[in-house]
Amino acid sequence: MCFAAHNRRLRNLLNQSDNRVCADCGAPDPKWASTNIGVFICAQCCGVHKSLGPHVSKVISVALDEWTIEQIDAMAEVGGNSAANAIYEAHIPEGYSKPGPHASLEERSKFIKSKYEDQQFVKPNLRISSGKISSASSFKSVFSSKFMDSFRLGPADEQEGMVEFIGLLRVRVLRGTNLAVRDMMTSDPYVVLTLGQQTIQTGVVPSNLNPVWDEDLMLSVPNYYEPEVYDHDMFSADDIMGDAQIDIQPLISAAMAYGDPKMFGNMQIGKWLKSNDNALIEDSPINIIDGKVKQYVQLKLQNVECGEIFLEIEWLPLDQ
Repeated sequence: MCFAAHNRRLRNLLNQSDNRVCADCGAPDPKWASTNIGVFICAQCCGVHKSLGPHVSKVISVALDEWTIEQIDAMAEVGGNSAANAIYEAHIPEGYSKPGPHASLEERSKFIKSKYEDQQFVKPNLRISSGKISSASSFKSVFSSKFMDSFRLGPADEQEGMVEFIGLLRVRVLRGTNLAVRDMMTSDPYVVLTLGQQTIQTGVVPSNLNPVWDEDLMLSVPNYYEPEVYDHDMFSADDIMGDAQIDIQPLISAAMAYGDPKMFGNMQIGKWLKSNDNALIEDSPINIIDGKVKQYVQLKLQNVECGEIFLEIEWLPLDQ
């Protein structure tokens, strides 16, 4: 991987909205990271992390240290501060306040030690190894075992109770075609996916109006959701390059009606129909393929002069 691409991946991580504030106190523009936990943190919280020792948190500078490909891969696989906090802050006890940007050292130390070293806020019977194996491996195990079926989506004073999840969506962002020009003769597009309060994005494809991402992104589906909660596939290179809504109800209804897809051969089990009210280029079939429920989606971008996006969505129920 060339040096420029190496740095670009790190910049893309830093540009995620959840990574623009410290994972532990919410201070803006964090300049440090814990590479084995997978979070970006501020200088003050960094001091506490260092005091815990590298067996708990391996801290490096965003700007001053040279990052390895493995470190960036690990951070990317965790998915950002929101994904990490969804596990490490899954059960913050009532009356236990998360420190703010102006918290004292004592407040920070107590919270960060409880969060990462003692792991007091993770779900019962779940403990994450952050010392002997990478955070990426730890988080992959957590996601695969479906431990994240319920967690807080925000600060304790903004949420009431816990949010229950019924499954996961693995969204493979395949490619875009005929995208709008936003930078002189071309654009630097990337895709942002939003579901409820979750926001994740692909990497940037520089100077390309027909980009190929072929990148997998993961979203959790809440128990209660509106028919079009999968809000936007939004292209941007500082300027909006279109958006489109996806109705996930047909996919989930079809998947739940058939139960365990491994019991069936390859077959079509549903369809999201093209209409004047949606952005579909053509009908979107829902199929069981090799024991997995998948949907191929072709969308014409809205609120823009031109552009299409192509996705493959896979439903992952929590009980499998």
